[in-house]
Amino acid sequence: MIKAVCFSGVEQVSYRELGNLQIVSDDDAIVRVTTAGLCGSDLHPYFGRELGIDQGTILGHEFVGEVVATGANVQTLNNGDRVACPFTTNCGTCRMCQLGLTARCEEGQLFGWREKGKGLHGGQATHVRVPLADSTLMKLSHGTSDEIAILMGDNLSTAYFATQLADLNQKDAIAVVGCGTVGLLAIQWARSLGVERVLAIEPNSHRRQMAGQLGAITASDLQQFKSLTEEATEGHGVDSVMEFVGLPDAQRTAFEVVRPGGTLASIGCHCTPHLSFSPSEAYDKNLTYRTGRCSARHYMETVQQMSASSNMDLSWCITHQFSLDQASEAYSTFANRTDHCMTAVFKFD
Repeated sequence: MIKAVCFSGVEQVSYRELGNLQIVSDDDAIVRVTTAGLCGSDLHPYFGRELGIDQGTILGHEFVGEVVATGANVQTLNNGDRVACPFTTNCGTCRMCQLGLTARCEEGQLFGWREKGKGLHGGQATHVRVPLADSTLMKLSHGTSDEIAILMGDNLSTAYFATQLADLNQKDAIAVVGCGTVGLLAIQWARSLGVERVLAIEPNSHRRQMAGQLGAITASDLQQFKSLTEEATEGHGVDSVMEFVGLPDAQRTAFEVVRPGGTLASIGCHCTPHLSFSPSEAYDKNLTYRTGRCSARHYMETVQQMSASSNMDLSWCITHQFSLDQASEAYSTFANRTDHCMTAVFKFD
């Protein structure tokens, strides 16, 4: 019997008990989940910003667990292996995978999104079916905690990906728009990569304080942020901006503070049909605009090694733990940032 958190409508999730999972394809694995994460991207369907997800879909795309069953063609995984999972599946052999774009695998699917009966259920459940298991799942070394592993499958990899899109090599001053968990991790990555000045805008006082502790110069509103960037860059604007919110105002803020010839890396999952600046504005600024879904599986081993070698302190990331039957409370706490919630997880016995 599977126990799971399911989408029930806008701002509605429910705890349900469902039937047992079955191997569907010979390349499947069944994973018994030990920790599942709540991500800012989960809030888009929760708040109705993304429409189309079927009611009854098991939510979540961040999970860590133990392999308990494998299909006949699975070669590299055995029952009992501890594994981390990226938020999309990937085959490892198609043209996109060979280019490192595992998030755009020709056979890939996103966990926690079903529409008109098609798609994958997610990881906020006691068990999850993982297609293309050999290439999708990453075996964990002994001693790797669930808390670190779950960050590798999304937040930590996405933050590192953002620094790659923003091209931080020899940058003088950069900006971060939005200091949720991924934005804060991006500040850590930028500082570890040698960026001297990181400016950040975040209205939430607790997150703003965290950004400051991680080495950023912070602002609470656009006017203050513009003043900081003008002072830090003698009015030219920052070299690169990483935007993590996924809403129009944040994108516009990022555009306004980047210098001519600079780079805007928009990593937040945008749900609106248009950019917040026009083609002519981008042309007049000689803007490099980069965006897209992080190919987390491509980065997972890299970020594990780099975070370990740089001794990154990740203890601040996960602030709240819930059981599955606390699903409504968990989503409400995370969505409303109650009690200084940074990242919330569901823990299993």
